[in-house]
Amino acid sequence: MTHSILVVDDDPVQRRLLEAAITRAGMAVASAPGGQPALDLLGGPKSGHFALVLLDLVMPDVDGLTVLAKVKANQPDLPVIVLTAKGGIDSAVEAMRAGASDFLVKPASPERITVSIRNALKIGTLAGEVNRLKKRVDNRLDFKDLIGVSAEMRQVIRLGQRAAQSNIPILIEGESGVGKELIARAIQGSSDRGGKPFVTVNCGAIPETLVESILFGHEKGSFTGATEKHLGKFQEAHGGTLFLDEIGELRLDMQVKLLRALQHGDIDPVGSKRSLKVDVRIISATNRNLAERTRDGQFREDLYYRLNVFPIHIPALRQRRGDIAELTRHFITRFSAEESKPIFGLAEEAKVLIENFDWPGNVRQLENTIFRAVVLCDGDVLDVCDFPQIAAAAGVEIQPRALLSLAPPVQMPEPNGAFQTGPEPDSFAVAAVNEVGHIRRLEDIEAQLIRMAIDHYDGHMSEVARRLGIGRSTLYRKLKEFGLEQIDRDHELVAEPVIQAAS
Repeated sequence: MTHSILVVDDDPVQRRLLEAAITRAGMAVASAPGGQPALDLLGGPKSGHFALVLLDLVMPDVDGLTVLAKVKANQPDLPVIVLTAKGGIDSAVEAMRAGASDFLVKPASPERITVSIRNALKIGTLAGEVNRLKKRVDNRLDFKDLIGVSAEMRQVIRLGQRAAQSNIPILIEGESGVGKELIARAIQGSSDRGGKPFVTVNCGAIPETLVESILFGHEKGSFTGATEKHLGKFQEAHGGTLFLDEIGELRLDMQVKLLRALQHGDIDPVGSKRSLKVDVRIISATNRNLAERTRDGQFREDLYYRLNVFPIHIPALRQRRGDIAELTRHFITRFSAEESKPIFGLAEEAKVLIENFDWPGNVRQLENTIFRAVVLCDGDVLDVCDFPQIAAAAGVEIQPRALLSLAPPVQMPEPNGAFQTGPEPDSFAVAAVNEVGHIRRLEDIEAQLIRMAIDHYDGHMSEVARRLGIGRSTLYRKLKEFGLEQIDRDHELVAEPVIQAAS
């Protein structure tokens, strides 16, 4: 669940140092002893596992600039950070012009390397999201932009790629949230209609009185309120694709008119005296069992067979658990970059929780859950406490993110006032987080610790100061700052009769 960084350096000592720095930063690392081994890794079956390349510029077999040029030619979105012992303006300019994300001069501190890697990953993630959004707006999203590594999703993608080669009507079935529209967009972007209009109609959200007008359009004055001519969705999608989402919700009388439009390729706008020819590719989607609705008379049989020429079923997320880890990694990377938070993966317990949950809302629910967790997270990894709703639904007890335990051997007072080492009979702890899971202020933790120490040593302030590692004057100053003078006075009042009786 962490980023995998490829370190390329012919010096084994430098490789080990870089590997150690990256590992301490919470990221996975692989290494290559030279330029050619690096190119072999990046061109092999595991090339997609690398999120960034840390590349030495001077190597004996294939130099860094040559490796950089080949990487950018084959994987232009893969960030590359260049390192060299011979830093100079010319070298830096040449590397940056060749596509490097950053340029570091050896020896670079682990902190500098970590910051550079995180910045490059963040920029790369945002650039990838911008590229995907641009392709979506341009209706050129294709199957390479989808995340699906499971056998079930690979089958869906294979079917989608086959369907994209023709204008055959497609019916996409699957539960809500599995990504039916995304598959439809990928089919459109992979076909010869890529870049053409992709028009979406949610058949379940259209008011019954406006269905015909919205689908087929209307002429000015054709009904009350029709103050101007309106193009319907069929005309908007001319030359491209019309995506009829939730087609099972379309009322029966409109199913007849839709069937005629599909059969003859023409539509009748409301109030128009003539039909209009349209060139539209139809992709339908439903989360209902259309075959069952057809048998019950709720959906026209002739329309069902017209739409269901090339069926594609998208399994629920719980039926393709192999995709959960990859989707989670993608959402964490995306949202941590968008929210400018250094979050680099999941704790092991959270990983088990996420991968074993059934996700009734499918990918949409997973995406929103990760988004919420990233916003609320105060650490650098998402833990079980960042998924309270999922943990509650799974019956998992949520533990605080951190707890500062104070349970070492302590000094116990003897009857004569001397102190000896012994086990603490009633161990105590100072919580580092509050009741809502946020880190407490240092002064609140310090005040609680001082209060507990005073109680534990029965108000012997010299011993309290010594055990806390501060001077008595500092201790009394902190008592005043934290408003704890009364605790000291209470201990003095308790001790006073004992002193008087002894005298």
